[in-house]
Parts: sequence; C-alpha cells; structure tokens
Amino acid sequence: MMIVSMFRVTLGFVLACLIAAIVQIGFALTPAALLTDRADELAALGILLLRTATQLARFAVSFALVAAVIGEWQGVRSWIFYALSGIAISAAGFIAQYSSESAGQPTIVNNYALAAYLSSGLAGGLAYWLCAGRYAGNPYEIDPESRRAPAPVAPEGPLDADRSL
Repeated sequence: MMIVSMFRVTLGFVLACLIAAIVQIGFALTPAALLTDRADELAALGILLLRTATQLARFAVSFALVAAVIGEWQGVRSWIFYALSGIAISAAGFIAQYSSESAGQPTIVNNYALAAYLSSGLAGGLAYWLCAGRYAGNPYEIDPESRRAPAPVAPEGPLDADRSL
C-alpha cells in the first residue's frame, strides 16, 4: 500500500510541475506565440515547457516533499492545504530569485512577476490535490465514529415472526 502512495505522490508532483510550468510560460509568452501551428515552434514550445518544469521541480522538490509528507501523515484531503502549499513554495521561489539578483541589474520585483509566480504555485498545488492530495492518508482507515462494533442483532426467522402475534 505504501508503494501505491509513493507512486501517487510522485505522479502528483510531476503533474503539478508541468501545470505550474504551463502557467509560467503563459505569463512569459504572448498568446500569438502559444497558438502556432508550425511544427518547429511547437517543438521549441514543448522543450521550453519541459525545461521550465524541470527547473520548477529542482527548486520545489524539498518543499513539496515536506508538504506531501504532512498531508499523507495527517490525512489532509483539503484542496486549500495544497493550494496554500503551492503558493508558499512559489513565494519562496520568488524570494530566492530576488535574493540572487546582482546590484544594478534589472530586478524581478514587480506585480506581473509576482502574479506569475503565485498563479503557478496555486495551479500546481491544485493540480497536485486533484491527482494525489485528495486521496491523502490511509484510504482504508475506518472513521473513528464507526470503530465501535455494532450491537448484535438476533436474526429474524419464521419462528420469530410467529412469536410476535
């Protein structure tokens, strides 16, 4: 059962990185560049998508692992937890990008870049929740209220029905 959970979490992380990369690329390119039918431009767009997803995954893997472990351990199945986790991870990425800037160079600090980072984090968190987060925890765990054994019920047979008259 644990192998299935690990596969689910890994698949959710990969999907979240791909969705977050799509959102990042959507902020970086114009709609005309995205809506092309030329094969060479589509191939370049696909390579850009995979490179972006790889860079996002390299940064987010440790943070996402912590969020996934907490979600699995506590059985958190709320989309809000994963959406906020994605936003927090992307905010950390924005801060890391800002802190690595050189003095005198153009800065990333503007509303458009912040919106791109936070939107991609939100989309990635929701994608993770759709794929893996909503199944977090042990799916076979019985609800605490229903752990009590039901009271034994005597079977009703034809003899019991005659006695009630």
